[in-house]
Amino acid sequence: MFGCHARADRSFFFRGKQFPICARCTGELIGMIAGIPIAIFWGVPEFWYVLLLMVPMVFDGFLQLLTSYESGNIRRLLTGMVFGVAFIFFLIYFHRTCVWIAGSFLKLFVAEPERIDGLMRSIT
Repeated sequence: MFGCHARADRSFFFRGKQFPICARCTGELIGMIAGIPIAIFWGVPEFWYVLLLMVPMVFDGFLQLLTSYESGNIRRLLTGMVFGVAFIFFLIYFHRTCVWIAGSFLKLFVAEPERIDGLMRSIT
């Protein structure tokens, strides 16, 4: 499920049953769900801040992969949550970029670039 390893030692348990995804993926899912209302009510931070929010999980994951360090499930959950929120922001930037590219192509082939600009502003 979701490409998650779902290892028992890296997963949470509830009433004796293992979650279907690991602690880090659980955090990412919670972060993605929380990221939508955050983006709606507070807006999207600058792109560099979004990338900076992704660093803790990436760093923690690579540190575990490359060394004997083993982080706990709470740390995995928290870094996953921050990454999940940042991922929603990243998807919003990706959408805006796709709209800008599509609009740029349309301006090349359509005789009314002002109308395309208005359409692009309404979509993003």
